[in-house]
Amino acid sequence: MRRLLTIVFSLLTILLSAQPKDSLKTRKPLRIIAFGAHPDDSELKASGVAALWASQGHKVKFVAMTNGDIGHFKMAGAPLAKRRLAEVKECARILGIETEVLDIHDGELEPTLENRKKVARLIREWQADIVLFHRPYDYHPDHRYVGVLVQDAAVVVVAPFFTPDTDPVKKNPVFLYYSDGFQKPYPFEPSIVIGIDEVADKKWNCVSAMPSQFGDADSWQASTLPDIPKENGKREAYLLNIVKDRNAEIANKYRNKLIELYGNEKGSKIKYAEAFEICEYGRQPSADELKQLFPSSK
Repeated sequence: MRRLLTIVFSLLTILLSAQPKDSLKTRKPLRIIAFGAHPDDSELKASGVAALWASQGHKVKFVAMTNGDIGHFKMAGAPLAKRRLAEVKECARILGIETEVLDIHDGELEPTLENRKKVARLIREWQADIVLFHRPYDYHPDHRYVGVLVQDAAVVVVAPFFTPDTDPVKKNPVFLYYSDGFQKPYPFEPSIVIGIDEVADKKWNCVSAMPSQFGDADSWQASTLPDIPKENGKREAYLLNIVKDRNAEIANKYRNKLIELYGNEKGSKIKYAEAFEICEYGRQPSADELKQLFPSSK
């Protein structure tokens, strides 16, 4: 009997020691908030990593800073805003996250004190550990001003007497930019790149749930991109493939980062990815902590 107990104890010791001491799955759930200019921006840039976080029990919220009420070539105003809200709600259901759309007109977001307070309150109410958002270098003023507003809120979210109707965050979150292709004043440089192959279908289903942007003949993408098929069905598939190609391009462009994070065998095979760059204005995690914050593994 003593020998049997010794063997059992030894096996338990081996099993326990093999478990990661600080893995994302075993820690207290993280709280992540992602800001986009319109109802589809966060979904395009971060729905893969959001689905991964959510699958591991972490809490994710997408916020659209405008209601998207001019992002179509046939409809506008309240009917379009209502439609786009319904679309991102369906995306949130698919991804297993929460969503919110602010009632600010599309194309009219401004970097005001009032909007800075709105952003700060949202971060504080969510008690965010991680904040994702646009870089302030972009073709669209709404995108740029999301970048400005979130950067401007990065310090005051810990100040107890700024928006004192909300509790300050317990510690400054890690702020990270979405990827983009703009080169001036400086190009995007990823701090971390996350493979999303295992949840890619959720992202594609999310995109397909936004026909006002990626389906209608008069949707924004169908009206502004070249060579879009006119036939229903072919058009939606063509637009979805553009999104897939963009995520494949990220994986290929930053392949070295994927191999660094996942190891050569797994990292070299990842087909789709999302990338993020640490903003200097928030908490600065070490490379090891950053890996712990994101849902990745060797």
